[in-house]
Amino acid sequence: MFFDSWIGLGRVLVVRFLAYTALVLLLRVSGKRTLTKMNAFDLVVTVALGSTLATVLLSKSVALAEGVLALTLLIVLQYAITWLSVRSPRFQALIKAQPAMLVYRGDFLPAALMDQRVTREEVMAVLRAQGRTDLRDVLAVVLETDGSFSVLPGNAESETTPVLENVSRP
Repeated sequence: MFFDSWIGLGRVLVVRFLAYTALVLLLRVSGKRTLTKMNAFDLVVTVALGSTLATVLLSKSVALAEGVLALTLLIVLQYAITWLSVRSPRFQALIKAQPAMLVYRGDFLPAALMDQRVTREEVMAVLRAQGRTDLRDVLAVVLETDGSFSVLPGNAESETTPVLENVSRP
């Protein structure tokens, strides 16, 4: 159906404005960390916020107050989990994966590739995207906790840097 009623359109306009304003205020109060994608949990919260906002805007069966409460609950839970993870190494280890080294000093680490379910071809695509033409010029390729790849330039003679301290290696 293309058009249902003017009341439906008016509801979408009013609820959109109020729900969006509420979400912006909630995000502003909760801080920048709420929308970062540092790990898989952050991505889930970001997607859930978008899905909740869309449901509030388009579903007549969800009242604005219910939607704002759902958005608030998601942000409060995300805040609580990140607050705990900063203060408790055990809790952090429970919810956050370790970054994994896939290439070190120009050599693929086959066990790490298998553990992380990443192929050599996928790593090569990442290297090409970073403008790398020779694997020997790469100190490390790391699969980060958010699913992105970091490529550290260097070679076999390069010293290990402090940024690799907490990266798991097979």
